[in-house]
Amino acid sequence: MTPASFAAPTADRLDTQDGARLLADALRLSLRRGAGPFRSAAHLGVEPRAYQLVPLMMALKLPVVRLLIADDVGIGKTIEAGLILREMLDRGTVDRFAVLCPPHLVDQWVSELSEKFDIDAVAVTSARARSLERGLPTSQSLFEAYPYTVVSLDYIKADSRRDEFARACPPLVIVDEAHSCVGGERGKHQRFELLERLAVNIERHMLLLTATPHSGDVVAYDRLLGLIHPDLAGGAESGDANARERYARRLAQHFVQRRRADIQDGWGERRAFAQHKTNEAAYLLTGDFASFQEDVLDYCLSVTERAGADQRSRRLAFWGTLALMRCVGSSSAAAASALGNRLGGIAEEGAIEPVVFDAEDGMLDEGDLEPATAAAQGEEQGALRELIAQAQALDARRDEDPKIRRLVAELRPLLKDGAKPVIFCRFIATAEALGAVLRKIWPKAEVAVITGMLTPDDRRDRVEALQPFDNRILVATDCLSEGINLQSLFDSVIHYDLSWNPTRHQQREGRVDRFGQQAPLVRSLMMYGENSAIDGAVLSVIIRKAEAIQKATGVAVPMPEDQAGVTAALMQAVLLRKGSTRTQFVFDFGTAPERLDTAWRDTAENVKASRARYAQGALKPDEVIPEWRKMRALNGGPDEVARFTDRALRRVQAPLENAGDHQLVHLTALPQTMRERLELRGLVGTRRIAFVDDPSPGVTHVGRVHPLVATLAETLAEGALDPKGSEANPLGRAGVWRTRAVTQMTTLLLVRLRFQLVTSGRTNRLLLAEETTGLAFGGLGQITTLSGPEALSLLEAEASANLETDTRIRHLDAARGRLPGYEGAIAAFARSRGDVLSDDHQRLTDAAGGGSTVRVTPVLPADIIGLYVLLPEAN
Repeated sequence: MTPASFAAPTADRLDTQDGARLLADALRLSLRRGAGPFRSAAHLGVEPRAYQLVPLMMALKLPVVRLLIADDVGIGKTIEAGLILREMLDRGTVDRFAVLCPPHLVDQWVSELSEKFDIDAVAVTSARARSLERGLPTSQSLFEAYPYTVVSLDYIKADSRRDEFARACPPLVIVDEAHSCVGGERGKHQRFELLERLAVNIERHMLLLTATPHSGDVVAYDRLLGLIHPDLAGGAESGDANARERYARRLAQHFVQRRRADIQDGWGERRAFAQHKTNEAAYLLTGDFASFQEDVLDYCLSVTERAGADQRSRRLAFWGTLALMRCVGSSSAAAASALGNRLGGIAEEGAIEPVVFDAEDGMLDEGDLEPATAAAQGEEQGALRELIAQAQALDARRDEDPKIRRLVAELRPLLKDGAKPVIFCRFIATAEALGAVLRKIWPKAEVAVITGMLTPDDRRDRVEALQPFDNRILVATDCLSEGINLQSLFDSVIHYDLSWNPTRHQQREGRVDRFGQQAPLVRSLMMYGENSAIDGAVLSVIIRKAEAIQKATGVAVPMPEDQAGVTAALMQAVLLRKGSTRTQFVFDFGTAPERLDTAWRDTAENVKASRARYAQGALKPDEVIPEWRKMRALNGGPDEVARFTDRALRRVQAPLENAGDHQLVHLTALPQTMRERLELRGLVGTRRIAFVDDPSPGVTHVGRVHPLVATLAETLAEGALDPKGSEANPLGRAGVWRTRAVTQMTTLLLVRLRFQLVTSGRTNRLLLAEETTGLAFGGLGQITTLSGPEALSLLEAEASANLETDTRIRHLDAARGRLPGYEGAIAAFARSRGDVLSDDHQRLTDAAGGGSTVRVTPVLPADIIGLYVLLPEAN
């Protein structure tokens, strides 16, 4: 079989120095199969930090890749997993994959894979699966028909679907929010059963991602680690000394966990994250607002007293009254809605519990509705109607609400300072009421409200619609505390309502305070009622204890899963704060509050032990970054991307427009074919772009695989090689000019090298790769004087004089005649380049601590894509 090759350039396709530069950069930036040790480098639209390469290095040395990546919220676990995924695809290790994640993260994953890793995956949810299956043969699973999928865990965990997915499951599975798959609840049990079935196949690659791997629940944590390797299922302290040593050794191979402090101090990445300033704002309930809360508490306590001795009735009464208290503490609007729901509806235990405890088990979309908490009985109905009337009257006086007044007082200096806040509320009614107030106070600001009433797509659209507005305020429920990253548009978080799950505060802040945030300072503010029995109880029972653990250990933890203890402790704290004459004896809390205190202490001790045991410190920056930088320089990094895009857009008469710290690209000015290709990727109109990997808020980062760059590079490279099929003015492949960069006539070849990569290890593979480079020959000699980047740099030295067309043609024809004499030097360079690449692969293998070996050999002859003659300045 003869390799495909291109005829040498001819003098009838002359171009300028600018055309030569464009062709060289277009070839490099359209390259997608590099021969270097990081095969994924050519496909990435993100510049990873050194610490984000650590999981990739760990993966490269594992014959079957199984990792638990447990880095802090906002550090970049998606990027770390995407790097591994992209590398495995480009190495041919896998050809299919599935990402399993909670439903609210599906679209986020699809978007991240496309924008950052050049991977087009399909979303598989209950709403979309049927359309994907339409037209498929009965015997074919959609996971066989679509090799790249992002799958909702809630869709796939169902008994009716688990078997089919296990049968057709791809060889690589990524599980996001993996901690949501272990625990006692039915939903978690179904998820864990699915993962257990997948893990049984010892050849299957698995990446588990979680920001909260160890919160004191040792059993759940061991189950999670057991999915990675059987040696880790028994726990760190089980077995004899040999077993414990084996556990520690195995853990170092399969587990990576870094806190933000680890990254900033150990890896010198202080610029990767903003400074985070936290504060609190207490407000004082007064007048009718204070009286209303007292009246609701009296009503709630009377309901619990009447619950009787039946445990289920008492539990339902406790949960129901706590849910009502949450709504009252949130806003008059939420209180009116919840009290009205109680008057007319009945709720099951399973619907109340997640509202009270801010459950994380896929409830974010449904959990911001004000709850129905069991129907009122008899005499209760009159009391409820009275309370509803009070709540509605107070809601009509929102401008007098002490909570809203304190928020406005905090917002004024923030907004004056240019801050862009996200205000998190617990319930829909609160968010909508607050949005109306803020629009009235700040009519010139763009205020958006996002709740679980919107579909995930609508939420994303509403966030993106805020981009053009410099003065923006977002009011949201916890439906946005996961799923949509907000760091490009917002820099402040206000907890208008306390969450009753302390990790929810971290998740809210993590939407804004994360990798990619450009503001130097991120502010977060927690509001609470200073004289509120409800807020006081939550602070003492949950928030302050979680804060103490985080301060001592550096780890944010959820509250213990002793919900009976939590409800009892909260009720007891409410009584104490309220100064009620009702005694503990009447409610018979038993030992539940004390048991909760013990659980908090156990959580703290377990987390302290885990931090020492599970920290990953084996790989250091100087072992990771050098090879990566070499590959990025070869394939074209941010500087080359910026240079090429600017020149290419000028070539097609759609130049960039400078706009301060960013630029504007007018996509409507592009040639028709390019414009249509970008429209298919959702790129239309005028866009604000920048080429640095940390652009200002509201500005899109454009890297080498961004659709704009990819379309320009591919179109220009294809047009040069096939000018007949080109839409616009195709690039020529030859040129002649004078320059002060040479002292003798120099022939510069733009060469495309092709290589075979033979991988030897657990499995043997043959892969093909390409590389574009330059070779320079002085005078009439046949020995290279410059090669690689040094030769290509001659293209950047400005031409000093133009030449007549006849002169240029004569020099090009003479250069074509010299090409056969260069074949030996080209082949020798290709072989030496193969040896260098083989050594690069070996260094990466050594740095990773082992793995497959790779031998790189050239496929000859090489293609001469460009032919240029550079003449010295005339004397």
